[in-house]
Amino acid sequence: MELLMPFIIGLLYATGLYLILHRHFFKLILGMMLFGLATNLFLFLVGRLSRGLAPIIPDDAQVATEPFADPVPQALLLTAIVIGFGIQAFSIVLIKRIYQAFGTNSLDDLNNTDKLDTTHKD
Repeated sequence: MELLMPFIIGLLYATGLYLILHRHFFKLILGMMLFGLATNLFLFLVGRLSRGLAPIIPDDAQVATEPFADPVPQALLLTAIVIGFGIQAFSIVLIKRIYQAFGTNSLDDLNNTDKLDTTHKD
């Protein structure tokens, strides 16, 4: 499992980069999501995969013994997940607003902002 995870993370980064380089907003959001997922898996892998072990010191020991799970990457991972969801939600709302204003979902069609309708329609 530990040998498979770096390849999965690399595949997720490559797929995310491929989707981000497209000129379409939906693919941009999917690429950002895959980048966030790959980063979260990388942080999880840095903290070592150790099942059934105490976070740092077992109940019956006075000092930490190898192998132990590091709780800091796990706490960073939880924070990164929440921040990632917030960024994704903001991006989706922003793209929806751009589509309502310009009537297109492609970055190539947004080369001129003179077409922006300044009247507020709800």
